[in-house]
Amino acid sequence: MSDDLTTTPDPMTYDGPVGGWGSAKGMAQVARAARPGPGALETLRRQNKPGGLMCVSCAWGKPPNPHVVEFCENGAKATLWDLTSERCGPDFFLDRTVTELSTWSEYDLEMAGRLTHPLRYDAASDRYLETTWNEAFAAIGQELQALDPKAVTFYASGKAGLEASFLYALYARAYGHVNLPDSSNMCHETTSVGLKEVVGSPVGTCVLEDFEHCDMIINVGQNPGTNSPRMLHPLQEAAERSCCIVAINPLREKGLIEFASPQSVWQMTVGSPTEIADRYLQVRTGGDIAALTGIAKHVLALERAEGGVLDHAFLEAHCHGVQDWMDWVDATDWADLERVSGLTRDAMEGIGAIYARSKAVIGVYGMGLTQHVHGSDAIGALVNLLLLRGNIGRKGAGCSPVRGHSNVQGQRTVGITEKPELVPNDRLRDLFGIEPPMEEGWNTTAFVEALLEGRAQGFLGLGGNLARAVPDTDRVAAAWRAMPLTVHVATRLNRTHLMPGRSSWILPCLVRAEQDIQSGTNQQVTVEDSFSHIHGSIGKRTPASPHLMSETAIVARLAQATLAPSPKMPWDSWADDYARIRALIEAVYPDDFRDFEARMNEPGGFYRDNPARNRDWQTESGRAQFTCPADLDATGLGERAGVYRLMTLRSNDQFNTTVYGMSDRLRGIEGDRMLVMMSPEDMAAEGLAPEQRITLDGAADDGVVRRVEGLRVVPYDLPRGCLAGYFPELNPLSPLSRGDLASDTPAAKGIPVRLA
Repeated sequence: MSDDLTTTPDPMTYDGPVGGWGSAKGMAQVARAARPGPGALETLRRQNKPGGLMCVSCAWGKPPNPHVVEFCENGAKATLWDLTSERCGPDFFLDRTVTELSTWSEYDLEMAGRLTHPLRYDAASDRYLETTWNEAFAAIGQELQALDPKAVTFYASGKAGLEASFLYALYARAYGHVNLPDSSNMCHETTSVGLKEVVGSPVGTCVLEDFEHCDMIINVGQNPGTNSPRMLHPLQEAAERSCCIVAINPLREKGLIEFASPQSVWQMTVGSPTEIADRYLQVRTGGDIAALTGIAKHVLALERAEGGVLDHAFLEAHCHGVQDWMDWVDATDWADLERVSGLTRDAMEGIGAIYARSKAVIGVYGMGLTQHVHGSDAIGALVNLLLLRGNIGRKGAGCSPVRGHSNVQGQRTVGITEKPELVPNDRLRDLFGIEPPMEEGWNTTAFVEALLEGRAQGFLGLGGNLARAVPDTDRVAAAWRAMPLTVHVATRLNRTHLMPGRSSWILPCLVRAEQDIQSGTNQQVTVEDSFSHIHGSIGKRTPASPHLMSETAIVARLAQATLAPSPKMPWDSWADDYARIRALIEAVYPDDFRDFEARMNEPGGFYRDNPARNRDWQTESGRAQFTCPADLDATGLGERAGVYRLMTLRSNDQFNTTVYGMSDRLRGIEGDRMLVMMSPEDMAAEGLAPEQRITLDGAADDGVVRRVEGLRVVPYDLPRGCLAGYFPELNPLSPLSRGDLASDTPAAKGIPVRLA
């Protein structure tokens, strides 16, 4: 590193809007790489429409009256990727050892194509070899019987439908454990814990229709352009009817700045894009609690000066802890709020003034708010602000977390949880004759801790690439292969598959767009969106290989091979007709799934209701809860000389650990993914030039050495002291020891690092 100061470089930018021809170009690039088979366009035409395919990308709601085109760039990429014509069959593995494949990038592994045959790992040749389904199920069942169930983990990635997810959770409990982590543990588990504490609901209180009736949207730590592009349509419509949209985010993300709708001939030709955010507050990483408190502090000041600002009737009838919170706000100094948030008092007061005169406000948030040590407190800070004017439990208002995986919320709904108290165990006993374990199981963090300590004996993955998605990936990789058994239900090869346990199996499954023929009938599956609506989905494409099985059938066959026969659990009968599984789901969860079979194809999905939306507060106090945070700084890092706050992000060509290409178009960044974004001012102060290669060291106080080398520095519009880079490449710097104090969600948006 040079000791000389450089001139301040210009930050990277993207000149175009989100959507428009740039989106079309991005889809075309992925289509050229994936070379999807016949019928891909027809699948896209049906995507997210009643009687069609529900997208496997994000969980944004599906409207009852869909657009002609109801998919976004990311959703199209996911479908085209699934329907690739590339195949990764047994011959591929005969030519390549696992050791060789371990050196490949995520992108190159994905580009090998769809898995076509069940595979078993052969340690002698260091290769995956073709096997039969019967051999695989018999061997896996026998090995599971020999292991301690309490030391085995059943992980779910968030993509499998409700039918497979319900059977998976039942299988785990019948086997003898509730080690049932899913991808929610990595992102929105903070919502399940933190939001439930303050409003009594573990999910958002809004429905899609609310976005048609709000006059203010506060978007905190959520980037719709990359993570949920279909959300841009309601944001555009809100902006065009003069709804005030406020963005609070460390990066100036293009999806919150301007959008050109591909549905609009005018915007795709001569028209200009729609400006989205009226105000954009570039909060310091982890400064959301302070920012939201500053806004609320001004709202209280306006009430005292002018009156008529707070909803006193709502506060008196529905809220608890109001005065204690107000006293805490009064005692919190503006200087501290400015220092921690990185915002000026004027900026926070400006938003407070708009909020004070808005009639219906939605608080939207993503993982930028939740993936912190005090992420639950950050959710509480947003809810505090909403409660002041009664903005929960009425039309056009509420709290709206935006989920990632298409069915991650639904998996929790039907029993994939490590917490026994969240499941109707009495019904499971009566219906299935099992004795569900009543002690808490392992979430993702607990599983990784057990893995690193040598206590984890077996892993079943229903999708996903968990060893790359978790914190401390270098340490995890070294420990993963020590497990006696690893089993992966998958569609494509990924890095976790290349860390085989002593016995390891890959079980290839159908994608949601493909026909799922059981007993001569093409089966439907169901998913739940971010707004608690349930949708039916049916695939029409010919499967990539005649040797594939559905996720539901694989789970049933595994259970059948592992468990003792029981007339109350006819796994083969359930796998023959998914309507029988939906009848079981309705029997176990009658309130949520009343008339399940009859309602699952309703346009827009059927709503399973939310007590908090009805102002039924299922909290400890029986009311909506005002809370005072433990720390204004959500990162919990304080001020440490030379320590930067690193946040990990997706690129535009990515969905979680799936990498479609090397373009991050919406940030103006192209090329390899080994990079770190840094403010031009910090680059100049550190004597760094654009594209210079540097090393980052972890700066957590836990005694573990963490390092990532060879990162090119990219100048980007960020607050001073904040860095950003890609997930999962920078996960080795993320400490397992740092997670939300209430939920264990990894603090991936506030990783302490130093320049080496």
